[in-house]
Formats: sequence, structure tokens, C-alpha cells
Amino acid sequence: MTTIVWLSEHDSPDAFPPVERALKEPDGLVAAGGDLSVERLLAAYRRGIFPWYSRGQPILWWSPDPRAVLVPSEFKLSRSLAKTLRRNLFEVRFNTAFEQVIRACGDRKLRPEGTWISAEMRDAYIRLHQLGSAYSVECYAGGDLVGGLYGVALGRIFFGESMFSRVTDASKVALKTLCDRLVDRGFVLIDCQMVTAHLLSLGAKAIPRAEFVAQLRTHAQEPAAPLL
Repeated sequence: MTTIVWLSEHDSPDAFPPVERALKEPDGLVAAGGDLSVERLLAAYRRGIFPWYSRGQPILWWSPDPRAVLVPSEFKLSRSLAKTLRRNLFEVRFNTAFEQVIRACGDRKLRPEGTWISAEMRDAYIRLHQLGSAYSVECYAGGDLVGGLYGVALGRIFFGESMFSRVTDASKVALKTLCDRLVDRGFVLIDCQMVTAHLLSLGAKAIPRAEFVAQLRTHAQEPAAPLL
């Protein structure tokens, strides 16, 4: 495919082209336009597609190849993080402060390079959370929210969206705690979307998009296993 598909907000929520038609440059761009309705977001995730765009752009939908994933049982625990965990510095909670977490993930003070989490994106994921499809993991120290992450759960796949830290290792502790919970609940994969050195250091790996989509067909169509 040399051009992307443009979606209207009136199009069916699942009116995405096959991910095999995504552009090679920029890598994985599938479609533009549409909306961030709950129905469209869930249809996108089940196909291996996610929204990611900057202020002033239309909604852009992506499915990169390769895909970064983390098998929950393969989280790489470094010596320094193991030491942090032994010190029991943080209280970790699930789903008690979703809106605060997503706001922190989009805080420009924590992301001077900029953020894609616009008010429109934030509101869309809050709606997903209210309907039980999006979750947050929060790290507290001294009663203060100092780190965390959020994402979407479908079937036995967790789609990680973003994380933040105000204190060293807080987001890593949140991720490690999430991995332990996912193993306990029978989840098979965390979608990390884009391959980065940071994610690879935590145990993530790159797999072909076709392999990722096959995992979704097997594990993301059923109702989500309960995380709480």
C-alpha cells in the first residue's frame, strides 16, 4: 500500500484495512481519521492497531512491524530493581487512580520532549476504564502517587500504553507487579508497541507483526480475564 485509508467518524468501528497493508515508511501507518469511540478503539486493538498522533494531526492508526512484546513471565529483574523491591519502598495498587495516572503520563514536566496524550486521548481512555477495559497500576510512597502505568486488557493480552515515574524505579516496580499479576491470571502477552532499548532491557522482544496478529486472534477475542 502506498497511500493510507482515511476513515470517517461515520464509518463502522471495524472499518480498518488489513494490517498487512500498512505503510513501510512511516513504519506501520494503517489509517487516519475516524474517532476515538470505545467501539473503534477496541476494534483497533483486536486487530493489532493503536492510535498515536501529535497535536494538530488527524487521528493516526498504527501497526508497526516488528512489534515489541513482553511475555509477563520473562520480565528481566535487574539486581538494582531486586534491591528496590526488597526495600519495600512502594505500595502498589491497581485501578484506584486511573485518571491521575493517565494525566501524569501526559505531564509535560515529566516529558519535556512532548506527549501524544492529548485531552481527547485522555478522555477516550477514561471512558474505556469506566467500562472496565482499561486499567492502571499505581505506585505510592508516603501516600503520594510517584509512578505507574496504564493500558487496555482484552482476553489474555494486556496492551501497555504509557508509564511514568517521579521517583527512581517506581514505573519499573509497577510493571513488575503487573507482570506478576498477569502471570497469576493466565495472560500470555503484554503489547509494548514500539521497540526501544528501555523496553528490551526489561525483557521485551521484537516479533514479526504476523506473529503478533496470530496471538491476538487466539487470545484477544474472548472477554478479558479479571485483573483485580
